[in-house]
Amino acid sequence: MPPVAHAQAGQAAAGLGASHGKGQGKSKGQERDHLTVTVRNAGGGADGTFELYCGPDEGSHPDPRGACAALERNTRWGEDAFAPAQEGGFCTMQYGGPATAHVTGTWAGRRVDATYDRRDGCQVARWDRLVPFLPAIGPGKRR
Repeated sequence: MPPVAHAQAGQAAAGLGASHGKGQGKSKGQERDHLTVTVRNAGGGADGTFELYCGPDEGSHPDPRGACAALERNTRWGEDAFAPAQEGGFCTMQYGGPATAHVTGTWAGRRVDATYDRRDGCQVARWDRLVPFLPAIGPGKRR
């Protein structure tokens, strides 16, 4: 079973209900996933505030389908897809630029309030894991 399906099944068993995914019915009064991402200093026209809804994928985000797919790939049972980099981890002294992002809303039935930057290798990896939800930055940009 894919991780997202497992997470959704676990949420349903816990009474939380699946809050995202195509073809999933919503119980009365249950809202679908909605995220707002504000990107600054990314360059190349990537800055701005964008809305994203998943299941179905839509909103003002430049790539709703790709963004929702990136979020789905990074959603695992028992883990926060928006968790900060591990405290005390060993990170390369790699500066990825001045870009920042702030994400708020709900994902998988949980409130989200997360910040992103590219100040070291751990933060760059955390950002890049969510491309194209967050814009691709630097040489060899992925889309």
